[in-house]
Amino acid sequence: MRIQKVGVVGCGLMGSGIAQTAAQGGFLTIVREPTPELLEKGLERIRDFMAKGVERGKMTPERRDEVWARIRGTTDLSDLADCDLIIEAIPEDREAKKALFTELDSLCKPETIFATNTSSFRVAEFAALTRRPHLFAGLHYFFPPVINKLLEVVRAPETAPEVVETLLNFGRMTGKLPILVADSPGFAVNRVFIAWYNESIRMLDEGVANIPTIDAAACEAFGLTMGPFKLINISGVPLAYHAALSLSESVGPFYTPARALRERYESGQLWDLSGEVDPARKPAVADRLLAVVCGVAARVVEEGVVSMEDMDRGTMVGLRWEKGPFALMNDLGWDRVLELMKPIEEKYPGLIPDLLKKQAASGQPWPLRYVRLSVEGPIAAITMSRPEALNALNTQVLNELKDALAQVRANRAVRAVIITGEGDGFIAGADIKEMQALADDPAAIRAFTELGQSVLRDIETLPQPVIAAINGFALGGGLELALACDIRIASSEARLGLPEVGLGIMPGLGGTQRTTRLAGRGVAAELIFTGDLVSAEEAARMGLVNRVVPPGQLMEAARRMAERIASRAPIAVAKAKAAILAAERLPLEEGLAFERERALEVHTTPDRVEGMRAFVEKRPPVFTGEEPEIHPE
Repeated sequence: MRIQKVGVVGCGLMGSGIAQTAAQGGFLTIVREPTPELLEKGLERIRDFMAKGVERGKMTPERRDEVWARIRGTTDLSDLADCDLIIEAIPEDREAKKALFTELDSLCKPETIFATNTSSFRVAEFAALTRRPHLFAGLHYFFPPVINKLLEVVRAPETAPEVVETLLNFGRMTGKLPILVADSPGFAVNRVFIAWYNESIRMLDEGVANIPTIDAAACEAFGLTMGPFKLINISGVPLAYHAALSLSESVGPFYTPARALRERYESGQLWDLSGEVDPARKPAVADRLLAVVCGVAARVVEEGVVSMEDMDRGTMVGLRWEKGPFALMNDLGWDRVLELMKPIEEKYPGLIPDLLKKQAASGQPWPLRYVRLSVEGPIAAITMSRPEALNALNTQVLNELKDALAQVRANRAVRAVIITGEGDGFIAGADIKEMQALADDPAAIRAFTELGQSVLRDIETLPQPVIAAINGFALGGGLELALACDIRIASSEARLGLPEVGLGIMPGLGGTQRTTRLAGRGVAAELIFTGDLVSAEEAARMGLVNRVVPPGQLMEAARRMAERIASRAPIAVAKAKAAILAAERLPLEEGLAFERERALEVHTTPDRVEGMRAFVEKRPPVFTGEEPEIHPE
């Protein structure tokens, strides 16, 4: 499903940011407000935000003008009739949203996708009012939507799978890190976030600590710069109160707004952040917040709302925590986690779910994975999914990648592979934190390097061709991994380089070897000795990249190429790949002999018979990849 034109209904604080984000992603964007005054106010908000971006050097004037040229304003809802996607971003008024979607349903073309940015209501409730529940989903942005990269893509019970995939891709194309969540009250991240700040306020009610102490303890425990009280002052006490009240009505009394939150809402006053931090009280605050967060996060995953990995990603990206709840539990260890949980279980019976208890009983850490493998027909997609660290390679990621490659190698139905990265980076290199931890252990550094080289060699020697879809930074080990692939397609926004010498090290996963073979000694020397980054276009001129495409077309271009490869005779492709690799290590005469033998092997396959017969009969061939029969003499 292709999205080219986006409609945004509502141009307030959220809607204006959503509209700007869509326009920055390259989409023609129509934003609607019911009156000229509200519309102008919303458009001025977008203009001001982009002007500040130019002042701060975040956006060039040319980029600002390009984005602004894609934004149109209207007061007439019918102007959105031919949009491919409409995002509702009006205030949280149930009846107003119902009326809007009912009207849009009668106005819009049948294939228009509807999405609501609600954070309070069930998506299915609005979908049921339309004749297109299969084209209805949630797109839950986080404030401020231009800056916060998290996007919850909410799948209602009747949302079609292709709509989900289209919206996930839309999120990526607009610079977001989308996570898939089920249609459940509070979705995923707010269930944890609201529990976190509401419990903080309950501790104030109970006299556990004062506001400065609670804020300080929360910042230290979760790696934050703002604690719950300061954060609520910025985002608004009414928003915090109504969010908790809404969850208490739909999920249960655990979310009932704390007494001080209700009083603060009724008074219309902000929190008084003055006072001294009491270091002696911080541990009790941190322990209680950690226990509540981990219990709620496990409950949400147990309910099937979100995966463990996406829950962690949502809290890290959307809430800017240093680590997500499941990674925190793995770091703490089960003895410590159960110690934290005991008083919380007594205070809130039933808060700790069976999922957490069973995992604790197993003694094993949560099985978080950072490499995703999906197979659709003859094409396998491997996604490096650690965007909060720009997909940096550590030992766990390399082992998971090795496992994914082994699955692809064993799957004869797979005929082409795409490797890409989630978020802003393809792969930003090796994980420097892990490398630094291993720095004083030569044996450990050797083991890491050998593991990395073996994984990249697995990529290189897969019988199936591998396409690197380079969507962002490909640095150090990331560029080395891309060079191990057969074909490299890069986004025009990508930046590539081998910056290791700036860290006092050198490429160790094949950078000196594959760069020289692909682009020559001079290019390899310049890249490696200077450590400079180059643009995708310059990398293409150097011979490191096959082609460069706009960001929004990257995965489409990679998939089209993979589909063309997959339509060819798989044995012939695999043998040809082996011969191409042999050319890098064999003298010409030996290489020609190697090629001849592979060509003769291909000549005996059923696919050769089918290919030639189809050519004579002027029809598309149907290749099976069957090996030739061997007849014993």
